[in-house]
Amino acid sequence: MADRVILAYSGGLDTSVAISWIGKETGKEVVAVAIDLGQGGEDMGTVRQRALDCGAVEAVVVDARNEFADEYCLPTIAANGLYMDRYPLVSAISRPLIVKHLVEAARSHGGTTVAHGCTGKGNDQVRFEVGFSSLAPDLDVIAPVRDYAWTREKAIAFAEQNDIPINVTKKSPFSIDQNVWGRAVETGFLEDLWNAPTKDVYSYTEDPTINWQAPDELIISFDKGRPVAIDGRPVSVLDAIEELNRRAGAQGVGRLDVVEDRLVGIKSREIYEAPGAMVLITAHQELEHVTLERELGRFKRQTEQRWGELVYDGLWFSPLKTALDTFVDKTQERVSGDIRLVLHGGGITVNGRRSGESLYDFNLATYDEGDSFDQSSAKGFVQIHGLSSKVAAKRDLGL
Repeated sequence: MADRVILAYSGGLDTSVAISWIGKETGKEVVAVAIDLGQGGEDMGTVRQRALDCGAVEAVVVDARNEFADEYCLPTIAANGLYMDRYPLVSAISRPLIVKHLVEAARSHGGTTVAHGCTGKGNDQVRFEVGFSSLAPDLDVIAPVRDYAWTREKAIAFAEQNDIPINVTKKSPFSIDQNVWGRAVETGFLEDLWNAPTKDVYSYTEDPTINWQAPDELIISFDKGRPVAIDGRPVSVLDAIEELNRRAGAQGVGRLDVVEDRLVGIKSREIYEAPGAMVLITAHQELEHVTLERELGRFKRQTEQRWGELVYDGLWFSPLKTALDTFVDKTQERVSGDIRLVLHGGGITVNGRRSGESLYDFNLATYDEGDSFDQSSAKGFVQIHGLSSKVAAKRDLGL
């Protein structure tokens, strides 16, 4: 079997042109690998055939929807993964899964090189290539768009000159990446920070005012941090994300307008839609407030920020991320119960919590009859707790 290049194939202009370009530049055969992450759009059979028509010797389609939900979205829920406290890592968590399948394809199809269609300005080049170096450091990497400064115009010209069968007449003003966890939109007029998003930016969510008269109340049930039911109906993780995408999206929930710090050192304005992701993370956070012991909860919230940074920065397979995963898994042992919430007008409001693992003690919390908290102990506690500050204050005030 000849040396081959394994290409992460989306079915779009750049990666379709890359099949022929890589073949001409390297003299190697190209195997295209398309991953179904629940992104919708074209039928994956159509995508596969396009890769073959563009010159791929083989085209592999992987249905990774449940794998993505169980092994990438679920850990993000458990870690309450929000980069810069806002972005639920829509694109970042998909890249290590794509890397994994490209490496598997390289091993089974005689690949010595892997290729991606990322630019040199974004985070995805890092996520792909650091992932490759972690799982298969022996593979070479080609990045035509970045390394040869491709523009849309150059790609179209190459397609025309080489009779590449791809329709390039429809031009979106945006760069879009999407999967079942959410949708990321950038470029175009959005690059001016003062420009408000227009309605054509959105696809996963409705205008928050459309269903203003019909708020949606639901109950999400968790078992050890895993969503297992919605309104009492058992669901898989994928089912939960898809149902909440529909229901929360209908209420305009999950729209995010973010100026974020890219790994390469620039700030970037991104519009995200992640209705299911934001509902699940919100509900999970609330259940942790009920079930995690105070010091454990405080420390976990510190680690969540670092976890999100590692994933955003393309270090999914790193030793620190792996160690933090072990910690997060341990914290989920008691995160079971139900969260009731209302989706309305683009917002998520939690209004009910119950858990057999709850640390909330009504008799300790109440101010009414039946209060079991010994208030006589509080005076000494307060004095001792503030003693070091009191001593320092006397010194500083010369008392």
